[in-house]
Amino acid sequence: MKKVLVVEDNEANMYLIRFILVNAGYQVIEAWDGAAGVETVKKEKPDLILMDMQLPVMDGYEATKKIRELDEGRDIPIIAITSYAMVGDREKTLNAGCTGYLEKPINPETFLDQISKFFDI
Repeated sequence: MKKVLVVEDNEANMYLIRFILVNAGYQVIEAWDGAAGVETVKKEKPDLILMDMQLPVMDGYEATKKIRELDEGRDIPIIAITSYAMVGDREKTLNAGCTGYLEKPINPETFLDQISKFFDI
């Protein structure tokens, strides 16, 4: 069973992502801020990380950079999930170390297809 770490501080978004992933057979681990996300990577070694960029304590950009510095997090695909949709935002997430980028709101009909390609990177 693939293990997905979801780093998201919005309860409705976390619920939707968890619901979709659990029903598709994934194990979901939750972190509610960037610092907790970094610590969770050390303990759980997920197969994929879904990272919100606007987070309390430590934002998603900084959390991604810190995860990339860890031996455990160097090769894990990290997908930014963000409502930022301005010119340059995609590049900013990729420069922070994200593998991919998805815009909010999440489309439940296409979400699994969008993330499944990152498991084989």
